[in-house]
Amino acid sequence: MTMMSRRHLMLAAAIAAAPRFAFAQAAAPAAATPFVLPPLTYPVAALEPHIDAKTMEIHHDKHHAAYVANMNAFAKDAPQIASTPIVDVLGKLGDVPEAIRTGVRNNLGGHANHTMFWQIMGPNGGKPEGEVLAAIERDLGGMEKFQTDFNAAGGRQLGSGWVFVTVDKAGKLAIENRPNQDNPAMDGKRALMGNDVWEHAYYLNYQNRRADYLKAWWNTVNWKVIGDRYAMAKAGTLGV
Repeated sequence: MTMMSRRHLMLAAAIAAAPRFAFAQAAAPAAATPFVLPPLTYPVAALEPHIDAKTMEIHHDKHHAAYVANMNAFAKDAPQIASTPIVDVLGKLGDVPEAIRTGVRNNLGGHANHTMFWQIMGPNGGKPEGEVLAAIERDLGGMEKFQTDFNAAGGRQLGSGWVFVTVDKAGKLAIENRPNQDNPAMDGKRALMGNDVWEHAYYLNYQNRRADYLKAWWNTVNWKVIGDRYAMAKAGTLGV
């Protein structure tokens, strides 16, 4: 084989390989999904009879997944919202492009709220103790009053929304409501814990009996996680 023939073969091989390499490079960004649905750390039936498995499945796999999918769509046009901490985006919604600002408020708020929600629930959640119990007694009047006031706030929420316990860097607690998927980070605060009072969170089992759901929900609370979140809040490291 002549030197020219060998060069022709090498050139042809390079040309044939080039489109495949270029295609692989182009395809990679399309597959990137910066926002991810966090998996449950317990089975969907683990919170029964207080929250039924079907509600958990629909709530996590459909509702929360939709918020994540919508955020990934927004991130294609505004990649900065994926590279910025969630609490910072929510705290500065005015910096989000106006065309997607409402969508980011609703969907990123929903993603943040539900990420917290799955974390602070679980089977065999124990009881509050240590610093978080001391804070409940100091700021919220003790467990009995806290639960009564928290349930009342959840019952007063008109339509869809959340009832939260917010915490500041000094560790001070407060019970606060938010409409729709608004998150305390929008006001520069952090959610220590919270309960979802959208109907999709309870309607299959409780229908219009929100008060019954609010009372039963306490059986699902994971106090170990909430204690950890309280410590992170005081350290300034609590995210969503």
